[in-house]
Amino acid sequence: MRIERVDDKTVKCYISIEEMREYDITYKDFVARTDKAKEIVEDIIAQATEEVGYKPPQFALDLQIMMLPEKGMVLTFSEKSPLDVEGNPSVLEYLKEMKKALEVQMSKAAGKEIQESSEPVLKSEPQPPEDMPDFAVFAFASLHDLCEYVKILPTTLRVISCLYKLEDTYYLYLEKGAAAYKRYSRACVKALEFGSLYGATLDKLTFIDEHARCLLPEKAIAKIRQMG
Repeated sequence: MRIERVDDKTVKCYISIEEMREYDITYKDFVARTDKAKEIVEDIIAQATEEVGYKPPQFALDLQIMMLPEKGMVLTFSEKSPLDVEGNPSVLEYLKEMKKALEVQMSKAAGKEIQESSEPVLKSEPQPPEDMPDFAVFAFASLHDLCEYVKILPTTLRVISCLYKLEDTYYLYLEKGAAAYKRYSRACVKALEFGSLYGATLDKLTFIDEHARCLLPEKAIAKIRQMG
């Protein structure tokens, strides 16, 4: 592993493909917060402290993961406020682009209905970029806003969801699960109309798990819908 100091609050760790194989770890381990990933993060922080004088943050640790094709991955550690609800700018930009792509797809679909083809056309399911997470946590200012959001979601949406509450804010965890990428993406974009993106990184989930109260540990969307 190669540690690089960016500034007082940020360091980058480069992990080669060979090292990933040696540790038997993948991107999904960091996303799922496995014990293996937590151990490696602790080792990286300890190494960064020794080699470049890195001081772990007092509050929240923002961990961003980027895959390097045929090279490995880069882990970026930076300090964030524990109540930084602005979210990851790169993820927000990603969601905006995702919204644009969905609008284009819907426009094309409408055009196709007008110009019906005599032969069926098989389309492949659009896939998410490899360096983007398949989960996100959205913050809602009130239970009413959350319920209004859930009302517009399809009842057949097969995402994984759970609900947390911290002070007066509700946090909805959404994971792609068995849902099609396009449907999951649309659900994320719609969430921005009723709430805000809290985050889609490992440290955000860790903070919520440790500090918020879990109201619905599973099938949160279905249970909220039943509540009316």
